[in-house]
Amino acid sequence: MQIVAFVPCRAGSQRVPNKNTRPFAGEADGLTGIKLRQLQACGTIDRIVLSTNDTRVTEIAMHYMQGAKPLEIIQRPEHLCLSSTSTDELITYVPSIIPEAVVLWTHVTSPMVGPAEYAAIIDAYRQGMDSGYDSLMSVTELRSFVWNASGPINYDRAKEKWPRTQTIEPLFVVNSAVFMVDTALMRRLNDRIGERPLLYPMGERISYEIDWEEQFLMAERIYAQAAT
Repeated sequence: MQIVAFVPCRAGSQRVPNKNTRPFAGEADGLTGIKLRQLQACGTIDRIVLSTNDTRVTEIAMHYMQGAKPLEIIQRPEHLCLSSTSTDELITYVPSIIPEAVVLWTHVTSPMVGPAEYAAIIDAYRQGMDSGYDSLMSVTELRSFVWNASGPINYDRAKEKWPRTQTIEPLFVVNSAVFMVDTALMRRLNDRIGERPLLYPMGERISYEIDWEEQFLMAERIYAQAAT
């Protein structure tokens, strides 16, 4: 099936005002423009679907309509653009606009994930499907001392109070850079991963995600440094 990049990009970010469209690291089209260029440059993506209610996002996206990949801008219903809208609600909506494809769900707020990373992820997804996985989710490996209120959850202090972190069984943080699943499974499970997702590890720099103003400023530095 086709690989379709799905990019949700609503207006009204409360934690980082205008984070999708304000200039970023000298880029006038901001995170939206960066992400559309990255997806356009990935040879194994067939087309791009941008879901938005932001007129400025639409204006920026119009600059990329003549790119290497077909780009479809879909006006998202307002009831799916509220700060109270859950990801589960958006997941239910996606198969209605992408009826049959493998969806590569990604975000403009992961600007360090570029064309080469997307190509490698798609290749891993295909290999994973041949090995019995049904979807893919990008993660960041965590090897550290992790506790809850009852004590450590990823090592046993009865065996070793402070083991070397290299020997700790890793945990995995979902970094939200990429999810891949075909829409038939998405529709059946109402989820953006299947029952046996392949965990695709990414380094912290590549997977760096922007949720707060401080992270926006830090991401600008990381992105600018990588571009030089």
